[in-house]
Amino acid sequence: MLSYPAAIPLSNHTLVHLADLIRAERARRRSRWRRLEPGRQALLVLAHLRNGDTHARLAVGFGISYSTAWRYVREAVDLLASLADDLRAAGERATRLAYAILDGTLVPIDRVADQKPYFSGKHRRHGVNVQILADPARRLVWASPTLPGSVHDLTAARTHGLIDMLTTNDVTAFADKAYQGAGGTVRTPFKRHATRPRLSRGQKAVNRAHARIRALGERAVSLLKGWKILAKLRCCPHRATAIIAAILVLHHVETRRRP
Repeated sequence: MLSYPAAIPLSNHTLVHLADLIRAERARRRSRWRRLEPGRQALLVLAHLRNGDTHARLAVGFGISYSTAWRYVREAVDLLASLADDLRAAGERATRLAYAILDGTLVPIDRVADQKPYFSGKHRRHGVNVQILADPARRLVWASPTLPGSVHDLTAARTHGLIDMLTTNDVTAFADKAYQGAGGTVRTPFKRHATRPRLSRGQKAVNRAHARIRALGERAVSLLKGWKILAKLRCCPHRATAIIAAILVLHHVETRRRP
């Protein structure tokens, strides 16, 4: 089989941080011997999450079996996911923002046995729904646990308690028309109704200003989707929450070192 060197668009700081976590976890478990030392396992995990390399490709590249590659990735993902912020911690961070941007995205998945709950009528494909909070600097603040793709964005936000959290912490959040009727501190654009076919000039101006603010959230979505494993998840949909939580932790490690 042919092989070639490849690059991972992440800093050495992130690699060292993950390797230290793996090393500490091995010491806690009193693990005596592994096929890969912590730095190599961290590199394998980052290649899987950031570049989307499959377990089969990683097994060949690192000279280990498929099952070992799968186990190393799963161990590291679960370790990182356990460190992710919960909704309360996300609320504490949001209180320090001038405002937040609330948006939802669909992470595609392979077709599963129970297809109907995961089929998104909006996107016309199978996937899982993820709710995202971004700050005014277009940075990713928090990503929610996943729900089946058929769940509407507003329903997902209410299910996770996002609306209540933002309102309780008095954080103004800008969202698109999918969140119409959310209430609380969530601000949505004006929407045309059957009894009011046209918007006034003032309402159109408000919608344009709202769209300029909300567009900043698209950058946060792109930062999350920059992790190529999310181009299409080929694992059990129930693993999606742990994978996204692990990516969120790594994203914060990567960005906090930058000014």
